[in-house]
Amino acid sequence: MNDFKMRGKSEEEIKKMSLEDFIKLIPSRERRALKRGFTDDEKKLLLKIRKKPNAFYKTHSREMVIIPELIGKKVGIYNGKEFISIDIKAEMLGHRLGEFVMTRKKVEHSSPGFGATKSSKFIPLK
Repeated sequence: MNDFKMRGKSEEEIKKMSLEDFIKLIPSRERRALKRGFTDDEKKLLLKIRKKPNAFYKTHSREMVIIPELIGKKVGIYNGKEFISIDIKAEMLGHRLGEFVMTRKKVEHSSPGFGATKSSKFIPLK
């Protein structure tokens, strides 16, 4: 059973809300972004979702705020190289799409090669 609550509202109550009522529940930065309206790319994504509710959607708009209409959808978000697939859950409401897809990988350096430093030339080769 899902016990998700956002500002005292259950997931079902939030899904039934209008966008204007939902805006009152989210932080100020996201609230201002939604009050300004959706960009053209965000409007295209919402139209695709309304046409085909159970499909997979790809988008470049990482700055889109997650609204109740997106709960349960599978979205591919561009990280600069490829589309990373995420399932949107109720806990993600009010956050941006880009927060859930990292754009950089962890860098792992190996040991220095032979001759990389003056001291490395004395390391015995195997």
